[in-house]
Amino acid sequence: MRVLLQRVTRARVTIDGREVAAVDRGLLALVGVGHDDTSAAAARLAAKCVALRLFADEQGLMNRALPEVGGAVLAVSQFTLYADTRRGNRPSFTAAAPPELAERLYEEFVAGVRAAGVPVATGVFGAHMKVELENDGPVTVLLEA
Repeated sequence: MRVLLQRVTRARVTIDGREVAAVDRGLLALVGVGHDDTSAAAARLAAKCVALRLFADEQGLMNRALPEVGGAVLAVSQFTLYADTRRGNRPSFTAAAPPELAERLYEEFVAGVRAAGVPVATGVFGAHMKVELENDGPVTVLLEA
């Protein structure tokens, strides 16, 4: 499982011009699921997402986690995190989990973040979405399980 985190001052998802989810200060979490991923991986990455200290303290150092700053998460499913570009110019996505497994583990990741008391907004699994964000820093971190 892979989660690409981007620290944001705002982020939103639209589908066909209609906003379906938005957050202010927090993290945009692009969530990719592979064939061999498990519920344990989803739980570990959700806990890591909540605990990761990516926000500035009084000295400007990244020492604060989401709960400490009142941040939220915008979680978006992203099978393209499993793109294989080693051969040719057309990415292969065969390492991405089938939709049934991917959706279940994506939802488990979201539930894990929510269970930690962090507000979560979500995109729509499998939909063609437009994701807008204002990356703060920029800070971008890749988590893998």
